Amino acid sequence: MPEETNSGRTGRGRPSPQDTGTMEGQDLLAIELGHVARALQETDDSGDLLNEIVTTAVHMVPGAEHGSIADVIAHRRIQHKAASSDLARGVDLLMQETGQGPCLDAAWEHTTVRVDDTSTEQRWPRFAKLAAEAGVRSMLSIQLYVKADDLGALNLYSGRAGAFTDESEHVGLLVAAHAAVAYADAQRQDQLERAIDTRDLIGRAIGITMERYQIPGNRAFAVLARLSQQSNRKLHDLADELVRATEKRYG
Repeated sequence: MPEETNSGRTGRGRPSPQDTGTMEGQDLLAIELGHVARALQETDDSGDLLNEIVTTAVHMVPGAEHGSIADVIAHRRIQHKAASSDLARGVDLLMQETGQGPCLDAAWEHTTVRVDDTSTEQRWPRFAKLAAEAGVRSMLSIQLYVKADDLGALNLYSGRAGAFTDESEHVGLLVAAHAAVAYADAQRQDQLERAIDTRDLIGRAIGITMERYQIPGNRAFAVLARLSQQSNRKLHDLADELVRATEKRYG
């Protein structure tokens, strides 16, 4: 497993080998990124936020026509998360099926990966051939976040060869850095909401068990915990089934 980068939770990847360090329009970019950062902060749902990140990246990064976000999980497998189009989603699936591609390298090696022409690309021959046939000629994959075992990449696609430049990389890295912070915040909010929902659900299941068997709360919880263990089911799932069955029975 790769070590966490110095940028902490942003997990921003290094520039690609093609990058020569040139960039124009930095002041305008800084202004636009400020607007993007505020917009992302106002999006709480992590699913909506990922879609917003993809849309923003496609709009801001020079050369980008389509985009996606994918997680890279154990054994270098890809888990698709969001896409701006069916084409982007399909190319993600090609990387998932072949087990190779720039998204995997970007996430695992903490580097930006630029593909100038899939029709001549030799690093991932199987994937590159399929991507070219699908209509994608240029690609740019940027590590999006690194937190514990979470690895991800922002993938940008174009139907033109040589669509992405050094400027594309710089803008993409900045968008990814802002996006990673916003996504980490949204994940924490989602986790908090799920924890509260789980607590309330189990509380309702305990109340139902107390009333049904005329036992105190600590005994009711013990009954549910024992049943969860015996049936090898999570307590949350067991509580959900009990609450649903009770609601169905009594309306």
